[in-house]
Amino acid sequence: MEAGRRTAWPALRIFLWSRAAIWALAAATVLLFEHRLNPGRGAWDTARLHDAGTLVGVLARWDSNWFLQIAESGYTWPSASPAFFPLYPLLTGALGRAFAGHFLVAGAAVSLVAGAAAFVLLHRLSLLRLGPSGAYRAVLFLAVAPMSLFFGVVYSESLFLALAVGCFLAAERGRLGWAAALAGLALLTRPQGAALLPALVVFAWQRPERGARLGVLAVPIGLFLLYPLALWLWVGHPLTFLDAEDQWDRHLSQLGPLGGPLQAAADGDLVELAFAVVMTALAVLAWRRLGAAYGLYALGVLGLAMAVPSDRLGGLYSFPRLSLVAFPCFMALATVVGGRRQTLLVATASAALLGVYVLRWALWYWVS
Repeated sequence: MEAGRRTAWPALRIFLWSRAAIWALAAATVLLFEHRLNPGRGAWDTARLHDAGTLVGVLARWDSNWFLQIAESGYTWPSASPAFFPLYPLLTGALGRAFAGHFLVAGAAVSLVAGAAAFVLLHRLSLLRLGPSGAYRAVLFLAVAPMSLFFGVVYSESLFLALAVGCFLAAERGRLGWAAALAGLALLTRPQGAALLPALVVFAWQRPERGARLGVLAVPIGLFLLYPLALWLWVGHPLTFLDAEDQWDRHLSQLGPLGGPLQAAADGDLVELAFAVVMTALAVLAWRRLGAAYGLYALGVLGLAMAVPSDRLGGLYSFPRLSLVAFPCFMALATVVGGRRQTLLVATASAALLGVYVLRWALWYWVS
């Protein structure tokens, strides 16, 4: 147990100081520049985002309202709510009732606890592959990633990342049953959980009794089917989670993962396109240096985000945030950035971008 605490502390320390710094910057921004809040936030800024005061309310913006609405009262149809998968709002709802109806506080608590777990699990997984210094860099690069603010706010990124990394760690340790169960829970958290299935196949293929091992895929698929079943019982339509994407004019591109980048290039969305290029390169590097399972998962996460562009909002709409859970990319980055000076340079540049996005988030300007 003592050894476990020692291996957990480096990751927890990074998580705690980075979340504290992000929250402090966001809170100070709102307190000092409240008069500069985006007047276009409109109906997104509802009363449920203010039930715990300004300093906690800064942890909830935009889609947080959907998660909290589902946590409080469940799914409705027709609406965009089925696009938000159920595990995170389910946990938030249960904890919110235990917190006497403070669902925002509950959502933040779920995100922070899951985020801390995700960082610890990533550190332990990276220790197996990269050693102590590489594991430290992987966690650090994740902590200061430009979109890492989402690991401490009322969004489902933290929970999904914890389940995805936990799936890989269990598989690396030969516990495919646990890995399959965690993959199923990830599928109930975000659609990107589908990217875990090819990785599970690779891990299973590497074990004895390959045919029997491949049967573990039935576990995550079976768990995921609970969601359309619940929607069928709740709103009478089991596939509304697909139809709900029409709220953002998203569609599956005929060009697959090339659809989003090509549309972004045509629209001049150079920031999102740069994210796509860098993360795809790191995913390919992850395949080469960490193995096929890591590469397939990372490319799957990125490919799913790039293959469903929005006609109205842009080809790579939300891609920077959606790519955040492609954790093998940060492990791959840790293999090419070595030494204190290079690490500091990369971390500082990334943290500077993160600071810009935190300011935008705090003032209710769209981030991702």
